[in-house]
Amino acid sequence: MKIDRELLLESFLEETGELLSEMEEALLALEERPREEVLHAIFRCAHSLKGLGASLGFSVLTDFAHELEDVLEALLERRRSVTGELVTLLLKAVDQQRALVTASVAGLERMPPDARRLLELLKGEGAEPGEAALEGPDEARGAGTARHGRTLRVDVEKLDRVVTLVGELAIARGQVAQVLSSHGGKREVALAVHQEADRLFQELQEEVVRMRMVPVGPLFRQHQRTVRDLVRAQHKQARLVLEGEDVEVDTALVEGLREPLLHLVRNAVDHGLESAEERQAAGKDPCGRLVLRAFLETGTVVVQLADDGRGLRLERLRQKALALGMEAERLSEAELVALVFEPGLSTAEVVTEVSGRGVGMDVVRREVEAMRGTVELHSEEGRGTTVTLRLPLTLATIHGFTVGVGEEKFVLPLETVRECLALPAELCGQSGGGVLRLRDRALPYLRLRDFLGVPGHPSAREHVLVLQQGERRLGLVVEELWGEGQAILKPLGRLFRTPPGISGSTLLGDGRVGLILDVPTLLRATGPVPPRESAHLNRTHVPLPARTGSTP
Repeated sequence: MKIDRELLLESFLEETGELLSEMEEALLALEERPREEVLHAIFRCAHSLKGLGASLGFSVLTDFAHELEDVLEALLERRRSVTGELVTLLLKAVDQQRALVTASVAGLERMPPDARRLLELLKGEGAEPGEAALEGPDEARGAGTARHGRTLRVDVEKLDRVVTLVGELAIARGQVAQVLSSHGGKREVALAVHQEADRLFQELQEEVVRMRMVPVGPLFRQHQRTVRDLVRAQHKQARLVLEGEDVEVDTALVEGLREPLLHLVRNAVDHGLESAEERQAAGKDPCGRLVLRAFLETGTVVVQLADDGRGLRLERLRQKALALGMEAERLSEAELVALVFEPGLSTAEVVTEVSGRGVGMDVVRREVEAMRGTVELHSEEGRGTTVTLRLPLTLATIHGFTVGVGEEKFVLPLETVRECLALPAELCGQSGGGVLRLRDRALPYLRLRDFLGVPGHPSAREHVLVLQQGERRLGLVVEELWGEGQAILKPLGRLFRTPPGISGSTLLGDGRVGLILDVPTLLRATGPVPPRESAHLNRTHVPLPARTGSTP
């Protein structure tokens, strides 16, 4: 019975989370354009919450939802009208219900004083002149539904496809066993059966990855509340425009983007957007515009946040660089903009609750790079700023390139490998790094053996992998090239302290564990490029091993 109760509570938390998110989105839509069908949707959410609470005996949650229904009923019957102040209180009621849900599961028995006070404010909110009246039904637009948590809803057709593929794989497995056990079995027949099984396996893997894909719309819509609350607190005007809500990404990517997007949205409102008076003086619309968009681009998903605010003030960044002891006058515009991602650097004149302590953008870069992504920032003073995040579509697998150092094997994301060349003979077998010259451009390089502390002596023959991510390049010296293939990503676990330069692990085709290299950490390890080059790279490309179906 205890297990049944736990499953019931898990389902309760999931359903109430979805209802409260739907209510929050509908309230924001109601404030923007009061409509009867949106108010009906809010009322249905409150009624469903009351029913869920009553079914589990959570009397406090039930009573709160019941009194909230009275307020919503007064709006439906036109005894009260929609105001910005009332919507603010209703949004606070959503937050309060989230707290009551958690507290009820923990055993709450009495209505908290803050919840009671909020209900009193909701009931006492009077009508004011100039309130918005409800419009008639409009089916073109409706309230969305956001989903949270570690659960994932999967379309039945996708599950049916997976079941079918598993059945076909079982048949292919039996055929392989039959051919191998037959005395007359021929190698060609066994190979043909194996190839068919391999095709089915790849289809199954792709289908499972697709099952993990969810649209970014619910994640994006959460920030409508963030923008609303911030602009009201700072007496600004702004609207958030969402584009590409139907773009699907890995569910783990959605979870990983929550914190970075929150930092970006808060920074855009606080740092980027001017007050209505400043915007009018500059000839702009008093209401600022934020655009949060997503789109697909050559196997990656791109998430952008653009604002039409004041943009980065380069002179202030130059002053900050001087204060940090940098040669600010020698820094290019791109290098100045890149300083925004440095820990502890802030251009805010005052410290507020939102920003100003120099944390935020460095967190964004760190968390995006942890997902094998990159961050780019483009700003034009007086016109606005655009932050672009580029990320892989899935975090479950990686198309990798396996290399060897000594007895160890390591896997690099294939999209970061630009080319592979022979290391000049005079540098082979040495230790340490330096700078090479590749097509008249300086290429800093480091040895993977030295960076990771792999025991043993360097090989007499070494190769240079030219890695690139964004504008940064690096030559990585390795000893063996094992080729490309798919790899399943796995964390190292709590028992292991993840060293710098390692982002995870994978099981190789020979049964050994291979470590996934963290390319952004490797790129930062080289530091500034010295003025002299140590040698010229051989223009002859190294033949790459033939592609395999899985990582060697």
